[in-house]
Amino acid sequence: MNSIKEKLSAFERILVIMDKIREDCPWDNEQTNESLRPMTIEETYELAEAILENDIQGIKKELGDLFLHIIFYAKIASEKEQFDIADIINGLAEKLIYRHPHVFSDTIVDNADDVKENWEELKLKEKENGGTILSGIPKSLPAMIKAMRMQEKVRGVGFDWDEKEQVWDKVREELTEFEEEVKKGNKEKMEQEFGDLLFSFINAARLYDIDPDNALEKTNQKFIKRFNYLEKNTLKKGLSLKDMSLEEMEVIWQQAKFED
Repeated sequence: MNSIKEKLSAFERILVIMDKIREDCPWDNEQTNESLRPMTIEETYELAEAILENDIQGIKKELGDLFLHIIFYAKIASEKEQFDIADIINGLAEKLIYRHPHVFSDTIVDNADDVKENWEELKLKEKENGGTILSGIPKSLPAMIKAMRMQEKVRGVGFDWDEKEQVWDKVREELTEFEEEVKKGNKEKMEQEFGDLLFSFINAARLYDIDPDNALEKTNQKFIKRFNYLEKNTLKKGLSLKDMSLEEMEVIWQQAKFED
């Protein structure tokens, strides 16, 4: 692996390259924070996909693409004399030192859970102008990830079950309430109770150290693979899915499961 000197040299090189393309490339010269934003979101999702697929070379590539955006935003800010890449790095360094008193000070922790709880408590102390525990969660986060982060944050101040098994009582309670609204046929109430049910399942995932978004995406990919198998083998037989019964499709679906 590269030495610290080599890493610093590579960092210096990319900053010099950014300065040059910002000055000499018509497209790069026109970019703004607003124009970069949608591309940054896309790059983040591409990185997430590579991580799910455990594509090491893909992860390396997508991290590079995302890193480009970070230094691009820093370059734009430096041109406006707002801040530069050094300010970003130094700010991050100070935050990491502050939030790791068990590493850089004399705070004692027993496990990773203690570290997470200390982290959330320290973040809350940093809040200014009436900030709250949940105020730091971006409104634009996907709903499932947002629910997970909310649950993690309130756990940091003790708002959680004493035993993780207790969550299943809440899941059963929410399922019962949803089923009751289904019987009544009240669509608005059904949606509300279904949301509560999903929230409780996400809580269960958190307590059992499962990322619900990753878990669902893996199931999505598994479904795509199996359905593609079903469709492909149906066409081979000269049949159309629309003309098949569910029972006939189920036979091929079960075959697809053995291909996983």
